[in-house]
Amino acid sequence: MESPCILICSIDRQSGYCHGCGRTTDEIGAWTMYTDERRKELMEELPGRLSKLEKKPRRETKRRKLAKARDKSA
Repeated sequence: MESPCILICSIDRQSGYCHGCGRTTDEIGAWTMYTDERRKELMEELPGRLSKLEKKPRRETKRRKLAKARDKSA
């Protein structure tokens, strides 16, 4: 089953859309119950939804912080 999930799961408070895939929490929860046709319809809507979202700044992970610290000390 195709899924638009890219493992960036964060819901925009204004629109209700996920910053990663563009789906609502209800759509995410019901994804496996949708017909192939309904999933295809939603997949076609998602790029438009994502283009309207304000880009959320990426947070710095512990791994990225450690890599930066190593690079600076090298």
